[in-house]
Amino acid sequence: MKLVKTFFSVTIFLFILAMNTVHAQAINIDGMAGGTRFDGIGAVSGGGATTVLLKDYPDKQRNQVLDLLFKPKFCASISALLVEIPGDGNSTQGSEPSHMHSATDENYFRGYEWWLMTEAKKRNPALTLDANGWSAPRWVGNNKYWSQDMCDYDVKWIKGLQNVHGLTLDAIGCRNEKGANINFVKMLRKTLNANGLAAVKVHAFDDWPKNKFDWSREMKTDSLLRASVDIISAHTMMEIPTPADVQQMSKAFNKPIWDSEEHVYKEGFDCAISIVQAFNKNFIESGATKIVNWYLEGSVYNIEPYSIKPAMLIANEPWSGHYYTREALWGYAHYGQFTQAGWQYVNGACGNLPNGGTYVTMKSPKTDYSVIIETKGAKQPQKVTFKVSGGLSPADLCVWRSNAASQFTRLPDIKPINGSFELALDTGAIYSVSTTRGQQKGTFDDVPASRPFPFPYLENFEEYQQPKQFGYLPNYTADIAGVFEIADRTDKKGKCLRQVISDIPQAWAPEWMPYTIIGDSNWSDYEVSADVYIEHEGAAGIMGRVNATGEGYGCQPNAYYMTISTQGDCGLYIVTEDRKVKPKLLATGKVGNIQADQWHKVKLRFSGSSIQGFVDNSPVLQAIDNTYKTGMAGLMTVDENTKRTTAQFDNLLIKSPDTTSPPARQLPKNFHPMYAK
Repeated sequence: MKLVKTFFSVTIFLFILAMNTVHAQAINIDGMAGGTRFDGIGAVSGGGATTVLLKDYPDKQRNQVLDLLFKPKFCASISALLVEIPGDGNSTQGSEPSHMHSATDENYFRGYEWWLMTEAKKRNPALTLDANGWSAPRWVGNNKYWSQDMCDYDVKWIKGLQNVHGLTLDAIGCRNEKGANINFVKMLRKTLNANGLAAVKVHAFDDWPKNKFDWSREMKTDSLLRASVDIISAHTMMEIPTPADVQQMSKAFNKPIWDSEEHVYKEGFDCAISIVQAFNKNFIESGATKIVNWYLEGSVYNIEPYSIKPAMLIANEPWSGHYYTREALWGYAHYGQFTQAGWQYVNGACGNLPNGGTYVTMKSPKTDYSVIIETKGAKQPQKVTFKVSGGLSPADLCVWRSNAASQFTRLPDIKPINGSFELALDTGAIYSVSTTRGQQKGTFDDVPASRPFPFPYLENFEEYQQPKQFGYLPNYTADIAGVFEIADRTDKKGKCLRQVISDIPQAWAPEWMPYTIIGDSNWSDYEVSADVYIEHEGAAGIMGRVNATGEGYGCQPNAYYMTISTQGDCGLYIVTEDRKVKPKLLATGKVGNIQADQWHKVKLRFSGSSIQGFVDNSPVLQAIDNTYKTGMAGLMTVDENTKRTTAQFDNLLIKSPDTTSPPARQLPKNFHPMYAK
């Protein structure tokens, strides 16, 4: 009887085991089967000033972050980088300074994208460089983006990248998420060719709605359009895949499909596995051979939209040197450390797993190959048998796995037997299986601890004696709209911060007035002051308790601000993110001696619900309001119709009321500016 019970128990156990493990699926990996060229995976720097604080990190930590992003077979090891061609306008988190503020102005050291691309290529010369525009200065095309001016603007940016920074751009888009313009792409291709840039590929049209591919069907009958577009590109193919007829046309015309901005806004390990799922499905379902996610890494203040969730690492404390990685980074690593742009997807070895999940197989130009698998949707474990042929390497395979408990862990190698090997797949996991070697889970053990923004704080901008070395941007400020650059004071008494944009740009997103932020979102009772010089006419001022900068499309803040005008008017306002609601005037004042082209000290003091405003240390207005209790500081100028006030700011001071001022900030010895060489 006991023997019967034992037999019965073992039978039940084996039955349950069989029920919980799907029998092996056979996948043939034939190196002679042919396939589509793999153009890389990566991320976007831009579509907002997403990298602005990284430039301000101490040398050591800045280099560590760059290694984590770009160093081959170290961490993310991305193979493609797409950057914003800056255009002076807000494009989600903030604005980036143009290389041409006016039609007669050219400067190829403004901002940080040149530096970022240089550092990325220094670490990985095989990395591909792509670019796209979001915004443009108002002068371009007389406020018409789709114009010959814009083509010339793009060409000058590419030539600046090439001639000044020694970098070659591989591809360029037309404009981010603003529809299609057939005449423009023809004009852009012609302009590139006429300027010796025929090798720069054009992708179009980088849009996201359901009709995003409609324009491409015109290539069937429009030979000039067909000759002008090298790549069919669009966004968010996980939401709306490429239609079958567009995929067929892509093959017929030899026009690759790229996903030039995928969105994976997830928490924790779900973000990592969703990234791999997106990379796999973009090829399997949409035929996309290059996929970049928005966005690269989070070097923005925490009050800005999307400050954490899309990024693979967060580096938003340059004053402390602290940064940290998110699980998302290892999703990139499962691709980046096992493939390279120029490899080939293997026909017949990419698809869906029977029990949930996806897989793709790629081979190198020689005999190496890698299989990347995710089981996000799997309901139970499963086994897969791979049969390898067609001249692919018979070498042992390394196996790397990530799951919610542990990311990027190396498992025992697999030794193929007679060209065949089996892999047991858990649910909710990522696997990379490859004949390549050298992968590592790169880490740094000496990351400084987090600490708050320095308080009190005095910035007089005198440490920036050569503004070009800093990209004309001081440490720690983040421009949300407008452009605030290091400049010489008009009176020649040193340096200042100048809002330089005089005309409202062709911004990608609806803009508020020009403003830049700095500090700590937890500040409560403090005073912020600055010397303000209004150029010619207009109004400018300071901000306090800034605790939001919009929702991503539009940058109207949650904040208080105080302005003075060249007519002597002073106003204290409260503003909310709601673009339908105008700023509310809380208090007014009048100062008789305010005129244009003069320096005046403007100060806001916060104490509980009491807010006081001062001009030249004299009180001019007061209000009681408890809407916002904490927030950062800021500087701003005022728009009037299509014009913007240009103004200079100096001696920015943030401290507790009735305390002495600290020494002016000095550059730390362990920091060197971007363009110091």
